[in-house]
Amino acid sequence: MHQKTAENHSGPGILPVYVFLDFDGVTHPWSQAEDFRCLPVLEAVLRDYPETRVVISSDWRTLFSLPKLVARFSEDIRPRVIDVAPTIFPRTPNELYGLREREARQWLAAKAPTAEWLAVDDAPGNWPTRPRLVLTDFKQGFTDEDAGRMRRMLDAFRAGAGQAGA
Repeated sequence: MHQKTAENHSGPGILPVYVFLDFDGVTHPWSQAEDFRCLPVLEAVLRDYPETRVVISSDWRTLFSLPKLVARFSEDIRPRVIDVAPTIFPRTPNELYGLREREARQWLAAKAPTAEWLAVDDAPGNWPTRPRLVLTDFKQGFTDEDAGRMRRMLDAFRAGAGQAGA
């Protein structure tokens, strides 16, 4: 697999939280310049929560290597962009619903079965477990409002009120 090792940035007693991250409609508005203009807002949240680890769930993972994807992030965040989610190829249109979540759960089962996780995506059909989804507006990308929702989720995980197993 593509996983790279990341030192433990969490500190003692704080377990990692995995962030499954989409790009289009999150790091930049969908169908506009792929300039990652919204990434600084997301990275600010990641900086405040050193227990976070990013797993790329975007379709970009099928086009670019992990090192190329990691290079999109600020230098201080790069060590926490640790892997890409596996790709599951649906055989029927019905298998499209919840596909990204199934890929994320496959990754979690193999790498961190008891870990907390959340997803940042602009497509709600990808993530049936809505309490774990920071849903962005694909026309805007990741905003300050989305950052607030993500912070509340991460605070709940820190407080032990997460959704383990959900």
